[in-house]
Amino acid sequence: MPEKTRKRSKKVVADSFKGTKLYPPIEPIGSYFIKVSELHTVAYWTYGNPNGLPVVFVHGGPGGTTSPDCARFFDPKAFFIVLVDQRGCGKSLPMYELRENTTQNLIADFEKIREQLNISKWLVFGGSWGSTLSLAYAIAHPERTIELIIRGIFLIRDQEIDWFIKPNGSDANFRDTRDIFEMGIPKSEQKEDRYKIDYMSVYGKCFRGEYGEAAKEKALLAWSTWETSVSHLNPTPVDEIIKDYKKTGGHRFMSLIEHHYFSNKGFLEENYFLLKKNYSRISKIPITIVQGRYDVLCPMTSAYDLCKVLPHSKLHMTIAGHSGFEPGNIEKLVEATDIYKKRHK
Repeated sequence: MPEKTRKRSKKVVADSFKGTKLYPPIEPIGSYFIKVSELHTVAYWTYGNPNGLPVVFVHGGPGGTTSPDCARFFDPKAFFIVLVDQRGCGKSLPMYELRENTTQNLIADFEKIREQLNISKWLVFGGSWGSTLSLAYAIAHPERTIELIIRGIFLIRDQEIDWFIKPNGSDANFRDTRDIFEMGIPKSEQKEDRYKIDYMSVYGKCFRGEYGEAAKEKALLAWSTWETSVSHLNPTPVDEIIKDYKKTGGHRFMSLIEHHYFSNKGFLEENYFLLKKNYSRISKIPITIVQGRYDVLCPMTSAYDLCKVLPHSKLHMTIAGHSGFEPGNIEKLVEATDIYKKRHK
């Protein structure tokens, strides 16, 4: 049996999603560590019905994490829900570790967990980077993927990374909070013409500690604060974002690991998901796509491009931003899992 993880907090708090279509909060039925390499140990949790329909929840980022609320997209009476913290993220160990941390490693980890739980096939559910990794997993293991439900499509192409990193992308709608990202680098690297700044390179130097620990921490916080500030149709106040990150330290996971994956183009060849040799491997897998029309982090053009090569997929546009926990996205995602439940019961 896998090694047990530390228990998640049972502290009673108000339900932030009361009134949405999410299922009620539930406690995990199992929490585990699995040793996936000499270096990495991955944390995962199981929820719902052990005899139910298996589903793996693939979190975003790269560098995000799971929370118990991620299990609420699924009817706990019908689904056996598996939440996984990817390498270096959340409660997986060692924290922030970039070595042996590639898309291929993460796919192999899901396979180890699937085998350990004695699951033959499962529904794969993911959003944002989680959509990237879900697609990559399905392409690698179509025989293990019953269906895909993906949201906030991110194909990790140069144009999508540039949209987030460079001026005149996401900041077209969020010029105010973009200043946080601009000021996150040392003054010596700032330029009057911001179009001349190589943000990936400069942030990489900061994250490696080349400007000192204070500059590193400032850059880590700036990167994640910028991303979070553009993730909602109704934006969270920046002060609240910063306060939460300083309390949880989540910005360190997100910034370090995200930069690592972006710098390496997701460890995939450019246009990977739009190459026939790859998308043809999932052409018979049912795919539901939920995309916020006002998603300025992962604009709908990526979902549209994916649908063009996978015409059997179903695209649902919502009046929402990027986050999977926006009401419009919640409604369509839960609707998709309920349809899946009825079709496979």
